[in-house]
Amino acid sequence: MLVLGGSAAVAAPAARTTPAASLGTQSGPYAQLRTVAALSADRLATADLVAAAKYGTGSPIDDPAREQQVLDAVARQAVEAGGHPESTVRVFRDQIEANKLVQRALHRRWDADPSSAPTERPDLGKVREEINRVNGALVRALAASTAARTAPYCGGLLTAATAHVRHERGLDALHATALRRALPSVCG
Repeated sequence: MLVLGGSAAVAAPAARTTPAASLGTQSGPYAQLRTVAALSADRLATADLVAAAKYGTGSPIDDPAREQQVLDAVARQAVEAGGHPESTVRVFRDQIEANKLVQRALHRRWDADPSSAPTERPDLGKVREEINRVNGALVRALAASTAARTAPYCGGLLTAATAHVRHERGLDALHATALRRALPSVCG
């Protein structure tokens, strides 16, 4: 995870107690969906850094060209991982929208209270490296969980897995809402 040094004012979500990568060693539908939820939370944690990198620069939160690059990349990775590119792209559209939800909320917060704005600007290139790393892991987790994601019980298990990740990470209301926004296309 990238961390802002110095006296940066970005409040990142609480550190996770179980690395998402280690969850991949567990088996079964619940464990698979918990891995997807945990990786989604990992990806969502980068939204704070992206927001800080863009804040006050005039860089828009919506970046259709970058979003399309991400979607094209995950579609290719899904094929390589034995997954379904179309469903993977749907999940990543939700991931992107969840990230933008956090970025917009943070920008509004910082506009309303400039003293809470970040004092340092993260390197967006390095943040994107972390996003790409998490994206690859999430694509593989989606491919590995196809049976769980298409089962009739997926919704219930995903809800439980998401609640577990939220509690485990100590997510605030904004990040918990965004995590729910990141996951609607996982099942189905």
